[in-house]
Amino acid sequence: MFRLLGCALATALTLTTAMSEENKPDRVQQVHSFSKRVARTVNLDYLLFLPKDYDAQPRKQWPVILFLHGAGERGSDVWAVAQHGPPKLVREKPGFPFIVISPQCPERQTWQNDALLALLTDVLKQYRGDPTRVYLTGLSMGGFGSWSLGLENPDRFAAIAPICGGGDPLKTLLVDPKKADALKTLGVWAFHGGKDPVVKLAESERMVAAVRQTGNADVQFTVYPEAGHDSWTEAYNNPKLYEWFLAHQRPGLQKK
Repeated sequence: MFRLLGCALATALTLTTAMSEENKPDRVQQVHSFSKRVARTVNLDYLLFLPKDYDAQPRKQWPVILFLHGAGERGSDVWAVAQHGPPKLVREKPGFPFIVISPQCPERQTWQNDALLALLTDVLKQYRGDPTRVYLTGLSMGGFGSWSLGLENPDRFAAIAPICGGGDPLKTLLVDPKKADALKTLGVWAFHGGKDPVVKLAESERMVAAVRQTGNADVQFTVYPEAGHDSWTEAYNNPKLYEWFLAHQRPGLQKK
């Protein structure tokens, strides 16, 4: 046993020495540093829904839903965004108790986190949205966008509901240590169709597993066994989703 242990230690020391040798400076490469502030202008058209009692209650702060549509609604006709999800729902329910922000992704582009955060920040400054009750959801391409935006910025959202989306589990597992606690307390409810031919069920399964690996116990995953790609109609028609949103809050957040 001691001989085996000695061999293991010798091997470890050899590997450590080899790695140290590899990390030594050489004469064929030069060390340089790069630092430059990069700024860009972003443009997003969006639909904004205010609850019917918004003006009647001037001191009230309202919960906010940021909705991200799928690839089929990209373009320059912002009303295309209202084909699915919350912007469609509010047409039938003007008493919907959320401020709903529904941006349109430009043609041939995908969701960009910096642009979405800038939009969210601007709307919260202009309107009486409650920064402690901001919720994120999206379908298909917007499901991918919800995973990306929500998990990279868990401190900005109380809960997220990605539908038939996916993402990069590695980014979740290697989250910025400063945001690790926020990620562990982020409400997550994912939805997917069991027979989705466009975005495979495994995409959501991987993301759900990655979030759970971070220590987050507030994760739900609903699979509609017979649903294809359209798992969003049933998900958004479920009143329990909005009750679940409202059960989540991120105290201490101030308007940015």
